[in-house]
Amino acid sequence: MANLNKVLLIGNLTKAPELRYTPQGTAVLNLRLAVNRKFKDRNQEMKEETCFITVVVWDKQAETCNQYLNKGSQIFVEGRLQSRSWDDNAGQKRSVIEVRAERVQFLGAPGGARNANAQENTNTQEQDVPKSETSTESEWLDESEDKINAG
Repeated sequence: MANLNKVLLIGNLTKAPELRYTPQGTAVLNLRLAVNRKFKDRNQEMKEETCFITVVVWDKQAETCNQYLNKGSQIFVEGRLQSRSWDDNAGQKRSVIEVRAERVQFLGAPGGARNANAQENTNTQEQDVPKSETSTESEWLDESEDKINAG
């Protein structure tokens, strides 16, 4: 039986990136992404819904995203769904599903700002950030589950 776990998203950051480091020194970044969907309801009225998604970025890619992205930045994310669970400080079982970024591409002007003088075709800058390594991901998740989800 075939399996596929692939996520493609374009959205805007709802807050500034949150960069942390594992005890082994590996960078890990949480991005809070808002993805909007417009549709017509049964009465043919236009509606809009927003989905808020946590994207986790690792290693050098995390540091690069932290350097260039701000609240409001528009990004394209290619990655996979990842679920994890842990016991919180109160002993309660917690779980989360998030996107593990394999590639992050910056869209729009640097820092999420719009350049009003730029033409529509030229105001989009794209920057590929290299794929990150996952070798220390499981080590970090085991040691730092509560710190990631403290917000």
